Amino acid sequence: MKTQLNILIADSQKLFSEGFSSLLRSMQGPQINLLESITDANDIVQMVVDLDIDVLFMEINFTSPDSMEIIGQVKSTNPATKICVVSSYTDHKLVKKSFLSGADGFYSKKNSSREILKCFTELEMGNTFLSEGVHITPPQKTNGEVHVNGVKSNHFQDRFLIQQKLTKREQEILQLITKALNNKEIADRLYISHQTVGVHRKNIMRKLNVKNTVNLIRFAIDHQLI
Repeated sequence: MKTQLNILIADSQKLFSEGFSSLLRSMQGPQINLLESITDANDIVQMVVDLDIDVLFMEINFTSPDSMEIIGQVKSTNPATKICVVSSYTDHKLVKKSFLSGADGFYSKKNSSREILKCFTELEMGNTFLSEGVHITPPQKTNGEVHVNGVKSNHFQDRFLIQQKLTKREQEILQLITKALNNKEIADRLYISHQTVGVHRKNIMRKLNVKNTVNLIRFAIDHQLI
């Protein structure tokens, strides 16, 4: 393990970044050279290169640019940088997607800070790190309910999680639906057939569990999807 590590924290919540920075500085183990804590997703890739970052800790709720795109860009421009996702979102699909995008570790914000040193050790040894209770495959289901380690899990579907259900094309079409455009008008805007728009509309309503366009628009407004 290196005796000094250049660290970058990327999280949209400044309060968390400051608290996490203090935690890292107080750890026993490798000397931490905490170069920056940033909240703007647009700066991440360039700062990793400019500051020669060894370990990037980042949330995955960035949407512009998308966090998975950022992970891929960091790995493309600076392959030696280890990327550990630090998130309160631990759905197995997001965890798997993070690793497929190039992440080296996934640390749950719900877990103890004691795992951080273990995370450092595993990453520096060239291993992947998966926080306790985090899964890359579907957790056990009982009677249709999701259980993690035998405990029922209730997940509040916030804006970020809802957006993950939709493809980029579906999100684009949803925006146009909320502007009261019909299938033909949407098709003309996107240069696709109105039949294709109809298929996307049905898929969007199915994924969001709404029955008609009025409820779809209300759902999008209520969940700040527009």
